[in-house]
Amino acid sequence: MNQQELTNFKSIVLFDGYCNLCSGAVQFILKRDRKKKFYFGSLQSEFGQKLLLDHHFPSKDFNSLVLIENGKIYTKSTGALKIAKSLNGFWPIFYAALIIPKFLRDQVYNWIAKNRYKWFGRKDQCLLLTDQELQDFNKRLIV
Repeated sequence: MNQQELTNFKSIVLFDGYCNLCSGAVQFILKRDRKKKFYFGSLQSEFGQKLLLDHHFPSKDFNSLVLIENGKIYTKSTGALKIAKSLNGFWPIFYAALIIPKFLRDQVYNWIAKNRYKWFGRKDQCLLLTDQELQDFNKRLIV
């Protein structure tokens, strides 16, 4: 499947590959995405950089997770809430937070993003996953 097909028909989550919080978010999504809807890539990867540029998004801004779904790009709180909507369990209820004005939601998101390395740390290596998580992740990793 080429890049155009991938971005038109798959839900791709681009994340900061060095951020512990972001890596934890990927693990969280993997455990709750029973339909295996989401594919993953690092914002810093060659593929991630190309996707960002193709969608006219800054390629050096790693302060937001990026969701690319049906050819559209969603960032910050909107991206996170759209992901939550697709997860199993009670997580879709958080999608209702879209009624909160975006500038307010994104202020909270930006505050967390600004402090994420201080609070959660930064890693020098890839995600640490269990064998089963690694197997599942590798099936949905886009490099």
